[in-house]
Amino acid sequence: MWWLKATVISLSVCAVVGGRDFPPGFKFGASTAAYQVEGAWNASEKSMSIWDTYVHTYPHKIANNATGDVACDSYNNWKTDIELASKMGLHFYRFSISWPRLLPSGFPDYISKDGMRYYNNLIDALLENGIEPVVTIYHFDLPQSLQNLGGWTNPLVADWFANYARVVFSLFGDRVKTWITLNEPITFCDISYNIGNAAPGHTSPGVGSYICNKNAMLAHAKAYRIYEKEFKSKYNGKISISNQVFWFEPHTKSDNKAAEKARQLMAGMYYHPIFSKKGGWPPVIERIIAKKSKKEGLPYSRLPAFTKEEIKLVRGTYDFLGLNFYTSRTARVAKPGEQIGSWPFYGAPDLDIIVDVKPKWKKSDIWWLYINPEGIRNQLAWFKKEYGDIEILITENGFASYNDDINDKDRVQYYKDHLEQVLLAIKEDGVRVTGYSVWTLIDNFEWGDGYSVKFGLHHVNFDDPKRTRTPRASADYYASVIKSHSLDINNKITDSGTKK
Repeated sequence: MWWLKATVISLSVCAVVGGRDFPPGFKFGASTAAYQVEGAWNASEKSMSIWDTYVHTYPHKIANNATGDVACDSYNNWKTDIELASKMGLHFYRFSISWPRLLPSGFPDYISKDGMRYYNNLIDALLENGIEPVVTIYHFDLPQSLQNLGGWTNPLVADWFANYARVVFSLFGDRVKTWITLNEPITFCDISYNIGNAAPGHTSPGVGSYICNKNAMLAHAKAYRIYEKEFKSKYNGKISISNQVFWFEPHTKSDNKAAEKARQLMAGMYYHPIFSKKGGWPPVIERIIAKKSKKEGLPYSRLPAFTKEEIKLVRGTYDFLGLNFYTSRTARVAKPGEQIGSWPFYGAPDLDIIVDVKPKWKKSDIWWLYINPEGIRNQLAWFKKEYGDIEILITENGFASYNDDINDKDRVQYYKDHLEQVLLAIKEDGVRVTGYSVWTLIDNFEWGDGYSVKFGLHHVNFDDPKRTRTPRASADYYASVIKSHSLDINNKITDSGTKK
């Protein structure tokens, strides 16, 4: 089968199809998110987000009782962050806007002047340094005032988000040309409601998660249609959605169908309604959940159906596909009576599937990140097979460690291996990948893991009130790739993390 073809290809093969250079115009960037870096949680007019509430209400659920109250203090250190990005030669910097910082009530009845000023300063300074701002409109920090009304399980949330997006487009659309509406709905829907270890902290597996799924699709679509109708002709920007996707491999040779079902549940649920020709939920997932719901005695499917009008609204709401990729899993059919863990890390109860890993995959320091570089290539090729020749922007890819090492050899290797596979996807598989962004520019608040886990190209000293940043070897390596626009780098990285 196409996804099982050998992916360990010699560099000489790359040479045959144009060497190890990235295509002209290919862009490299780095990503962050408001709650994870900004701090200033109660500064000026900003209201509470669901993550402010979560970390203060359930401190025991965060490693070392950490909060994002100060984080990297990028609210005050944004100039330093831009300097780091500029020194590396980044083509773009992806950051998110805090909904409760810009709209304290959650609604457009009042726009915070301080919030406006902060993001205007950030955007203007990026452009002055030749760095493109890529803006995520929502990255997990829903205003608590809206959560009090049901949050992502209230059908009105699609309109709340669309109205917020209109404000963002009107304020910043003259300078921002690449937009992500929602970051990782699989996290704030599936993980939040199936497992409950993230804000808002409510569990409703197989019900709340699916309601959130649908509302997220409608929210994205309404925001896209607003941009298309009111701003596209004026600003000519591009807009899409980003989701985290695990690449699923069959656990055994007899598990190919299980692996494909898992792919459709993880990737298809958030991409099929938008990118497929017919729209709507992936048919196989829709059938399975309807059948299971009926067996449970329910008069309706737990997966809310799209109306014909909603299918039309959502279908085609993209200018590119945003992908966050970190890791892979295997999928197999559960044995009769076998306990199935929570989706997406351990199982898919509605599909009767067990999720696992291959023994050969090395685990990073974080519990969920197993390293399988070939997975990113397979996932990119799957998108092309499913949705055709679409533009893909890799919006996140990163490696986690517990240590503060500046000479982060494992992270350098992770990036080398994954960039190699991205290049093979472009040159061998013909996938139209146009950009790549690492997670992340600086160490930050990593949700339930607090500050115990590091993803940054730059180390942040969280014991220092100034939150001093120090470049790691991975920052130097990535800067070399950007400068050479190639994986053939002339200047090597020394043990001290400097070039020679």
